[in-house]
Amino acid sequence: MLTTTLRATLIGSVSIFLWGTLALLTRLTEGRIPPFQLMAMTFALAFLLMNLNWWRQGHLGLRHLRQPKRVWMLGIGGYFGYHFCYFLAMTKAPVITVSLLAYMWPLLIVLLAGLLPGETILKRHIIGAIIALYGCWLLIGQGSDGFNQQYLSGYLLALTCALIWSGYSVLSRLVKQVSTDAAGWFCGATALLALCCHWLWETTVWPASAGQWFGVIGLGIGPVGIAFFTWDYGVKHGNLQLLGVLAYSAPLISALLLVISGVTEANLTLGLACLAIVLGSTIAGYKKRKKLTTSVNIINPESRY
Repeated sequence: MLTTTLRATLIGSVSIFLWGTLALLTRLTEGRIPPFQLMAMTFALAFLLMNLNWWRQGHLGLRHLRQPKRVWMLGIGGYFGYHFCYFLAMTKAPVITVSLLAYMWPLLIVLLAGLLPGETILKRHIIGAIIALYGCWLLIGQGSDGFNQQYLSGYLLALTCALIWSGYSVLSRLVKQVSTDAAGWFCGATALLALCCHWLWETTVWPASAGQWFGVIGLGIGPVGIAFFTWDYGVKHGNLQLLGVLAYSAPLISALLLVISGVTEANLTLGLACLAIVLGSTIAGYKKRKKLTTSVNIINPESRY
């Protein structure tokens, strides 16, 4: 029988798989849609997805609308803050380097989670996270030209992304009494803020084909919709350090899906990255089984009754 923690960890890991589909689904949009417009569309779809869940439960979700200010700041700050800094960083530094720095968030989750009440940082968590981080950097860092001081503002924004998402994930544990249904409202607010950014800085470009619409809808239902809801539940009730390490498998899943779909080819780097991420996750998740010992009085077996 699954424990509550293990069940929540498994639910949280669904997000990691869905984030692994991000590259394939984004590729279907053919880079045609401006980033803030795409963000507004996908988060609006996520909000509608949660509305369907509320409708199934027989209410409009208004009971989840009333939350303390700190909960609203945490939710919107995590969702909108991360994506805002990420898109801004993309305009100020090379995409590959931004991705590398932004993907420091799983390691930061492992380290920051140890500061929570009742949590501790174990050696296996740190070792596993670093090994998995190396595997992730192998994948994302292909073709990177290294760091250049002229892109410093972009680098800082990318690191801010990592801090925002890791901070959101860890601090969510402190408000675990808040239902995951509330994340639907955070998605709705994020969609509105993204729409404002789109009106200010972008020109509207609608999907021009069925494939592009499929990519947008797929992103809204999977990596943005279900993924954020399952992650919210996972980080609130599951094994936070293990989820942090497992998160490094998202770019690996992404690469494997691109290979399976014929977009790219398998290579040695992919194999080494796979090995490092699996090894790191195994080390971080390893637990010694406690041996069950029964002491028996051999001289007088009946003395224990």
